[in-house]
Amino acid sequence: MSFVLTINGRDHPVDASPETPLLYVLRDDLRLNGAKFGCGLGQCGACTVQVDGKAAYACLLPVAAAAGRRIRTVEGLGTAEAPSPLQKAFMVEQAAQCGYCIAGMIMRAQALLDATPRPTEAEIRAHMQPNLCRCGTHMRILRAIRRAAGLPVEAASA
Repeated sequence: MSFVLTINGRDHPVDASPETPLLYVLRDDLRLNGAKFGCGLGQCGACTVQVDGKAAYACLLPVAAAAGRRIRTVEGLGTAEAPSPLQKAFMVEQAAQCGYCIAGMIMRAQALLDATPRPTEAEIRAHMQPNLCRCGTHMRILRAIRRAAGLPVEAASA
């Protein structure tokens, strides 16, 4: 079937089976490789993108359900030459170790900051809880989010 996906503000016609995961279309058909395949079960968050401004697992979202919605990937935030404020904060805090989870972490964090520009520590931790970092840079990730929100980098007691 044919679908039109609006990704990073641009329409992309796609031919795919309706149940094809959005992640496969992003990576295989559109060559948007920021979102990663992690578990395929919506349990790790490596594939996180934004759908209508909310964090969503691209591995679980069928392309038919994504059609007609606003999809944003990490490629829509900034570039290596001009990173977004959140991407800059991740760099300053050296939040990436292996980097596999980072695009998903950034997309989930951006969804939080778009909805709540100055979140509390509890809001940050609760919002980021579904995404996993196997390298253990969670504290750096949290500092990066606080930095991007203009909050004190060192957390108040949570």
